[in-house]
Amino acid sequence: MIRAYKFLLRPTARQEQALGGMLRDHCSLYNGALQERRDAYQHSSKRTIQYGQQSAQLKEIRAFDSERQGRWSFSSQQATLRRLDKAFQAFFRRVKAGQSPGYPRFKGVGHFDTVIFPKDGDGCRWDSTPHHAQTRVRLQGVGHVRVHQHRPVQGRVKTISVKREGNRWYAVLACDNVPAEELPSTGSNIGIDVGIAHFLTTSDGEHVANPRFLQAMADELAEAQRHLATFPKRTRQRTKRHRAAVRKIAKLHRRIRRQRVDFHHKTARVLITDHDVIVHEQLNTVGMTKSPAPKADPEQPGSFLPNGAAAKTGLNRSILDAGWAQFLAILANKAESAGRLTVSVDPRNTSRTCPRCGHVAKENRVTQARFQCTTCGFAANADHVGATNVLNRAGLVLCAAA
Repeated sequence: MIRAYKFLLRPTARQEQALGGMLRDHCSLYNGALQERRDAYQHSSKRTIQYGQQSAQLKEIRAFDSERQGRWSFSSQQATLRRLDKAFQAFFRRVKAGQSPGYPRFKGVGHFDTVIFPKDGDGCRWDSTPHHAQTRVRLQGVGHVRVHQHRPVQGRVKTISVKREGNRWYAVLACDNVPAEELPSTGSNIGIDVGIAHFLTTSDGEHVANPRFLQAMADELAEAQRHLATFPKRTRQRTKRHRAAVRKIAKLHRRIRRQRVDFHHKTARVLITDHDVIVHEQLNTVGMTKSPAPKADPEQPGSFLPNGAAAKTGLNRSILDAGWAQFLAILANKAESAGRLTVSVDPRNTSRTCPRCGHVAKENRVTQARFQCTTCGFAANADHVGATNVLNRAGLVLCAAA
């Protein structure tokens, strides 16, 4: 198994300055490599430069700028160039697929927050001593940084990433050969139906409330954004008060994100502990939150008909606030670690199908919360019906796979 561990770093004031310098220099390397690719594409018969060519120049760059680029790990700089190369590969893939290309952009110093060390022991070494409070990680050019290791690390450390989130620093370890911690069998299978009114409903009829973290912080976040908007454009990014206002908004968003992740982990842990098989819908949240296409008015050229974009915006915000995709990813990871099984099924008409007689009709869904079959009269909570149908479909999927 592959698992990632994230630990808080406790750098000294001098080490924190060095960490900031490391991010700035890697950001400069990234932007310089991007500029070189742009110039080559524009002035050299549209031929692009590959990663191998830019990586071969690193030795000369480090010798020329020994005070900045020369003091950092060579392999971490190669990882930064690979990061740019992956961005270009994704760009060309989207071009060929006819999608919106999204040409790689230059990174601002405040938006370049991660440096990757591809191999433990090459520019970065993890202290492999047993779990205790004095664990340290050695970073080339920074020193031995104290780590708040709140849990033991299992498996073999493959890569180490140093990440900045606001005014905090983290070490992210990617480990392989992590042993699975299988839980005892319970003999229970369950289906879940995620939603907006309730975060999820199980086939047993249990509802898990939707915490709506973004909505709970909406007033405080709106006030911080209004305060930021009071700064005139000519003074933005130039005063301490403006930078403080930006940091406050970022802090609020980080708090919402941490609350959501914590809720997802705890909810997934309960499901994994109590059930052997968890069945859910295979959701396409990207498509579900896509903005509706504009509708041109045939009678008035240049005008558009109402397309429900305003109402769709509120629904999209609620879906993204619930974070279904993140929750299902966490659920799958925990299931693999615990020896459980997650099954995804086709979501079509799960809330319109009667679990008793199998009749499918949109009229069966009377309201958002009420289901009543127009054929046999079966009535129940709509989310409960959806979760029941999800569990029933899992039997067909497993039989087909067998």
